[in-house]
Amino acid sequence: MVYKFRVILDAEEDIFRDIAILADDTLEDLHNAIFNSFGFDGMDVASFYTCDETWNQEEEISLFDTGDVIGEQKIMSDYPLSEILDKENTKIIYVYDFINMWTFLVELASIEEPVTGNSYPETIFSHGEIPDEAMEKNFESDDADSYNDEYEDGLDEDDLDMFEGDDSFEDYGNDESWN
Repeated sequence: MVYKFRVILDAEEDIFRDIAILADDTLEDLHNAIFNSFGFDGMDVASFYTCDETWNQEEEISLFDTGDVIGEQKIMSDYPLSEILDKENTKIIYVYDFINMWTFLVELASIEEPVTGNSYPETIFSHGEIPDEAMEKNFESDDADSYNDEYEDGLDEDDLDMFEGDDSFEDYGNDESWN
């Protein structure tokens, strides 16, 4: 079977590629097809991330084994596309070049029979030009403001006045207490 993907660059303008690739090809093959179709040189590190239906990032699948024990971590070349993506699980996130953070939303658009004479993978449609720089990412939590509210103790400098004149505390400030 042939998987047809729409690969959308996370940018202000519409920039995407449609790629056809065999279902038995690996995530590494899809990685190669993506960076080639967007004109990158392929010299940078990349990862795929599984995600839910609303693009919330889940498990990382890297290009190289970065684990403490070599061979323990599965990498892109270990995953056939058909093992990760199907009619129910159609979305995956791709990040190329962790310095510039080129981020792509990759969605399986259709599963079709291969066309005799076609070689795969192939870019079947291209729209938009890649900008000179990746869009700046903001990795702040959606509820970052509520974090302070949740852990705020409600005390301020005036509240510390309640301990003034309280002699029930022993003074451990002398050097003898710390020897």
